[in-house]
Amino acid sequence: MSAANRGENFTVIFVNNGTYGMTGGQMAPTTLVGQKATTAPFGRDPSQHGYPLHMCELLSDLAAPAYLARVTCTTPANVMKTKAAIRKAFETQMAGKGFSLVEVVSNCPTNWGMSPLETINYMNEYTLKEFPLGEYRAK
Repeated sequence: MSAANRGENFTVIFVNNGTYGMTGGQMAPTTLVGQKATTAPFGRDPSQHGYPLHMCELLSDLAAPAYLARVTCTTPANVMKTKAAIRKAFETQMAGKGFSLVEVVSNCPTNWGMSPLETINYMNEYTLKEFPLGEYRAK
């Protein structure tokens, strides 16, 4: 957050799958309300765990970030948009314009306990409503 606020000239690719997967499926800052995790077996409860963080929205309130986008890879068309956003982020960085972030909303079949197809349906029904896709800033 501080680097973004200073406009540091680098790019962050943030994979948002709502879980800390390398730790066994613990709740992450982006876990949806009601979504289960090993550290929230009954689902995320805002009264105990707070609400999911929306990184693009948080960073868009800062003046310095140069490029902010949220994308996904649920369809071939979305894969192309994701590639374009990542390219634009790196081009922004190479042009010396400052901080860029591309949030890639993703799935986690293993920790979500679903098949890959079920996770895509879940993302379309829930995750992408909580985390709307789009460019949030392009300087």
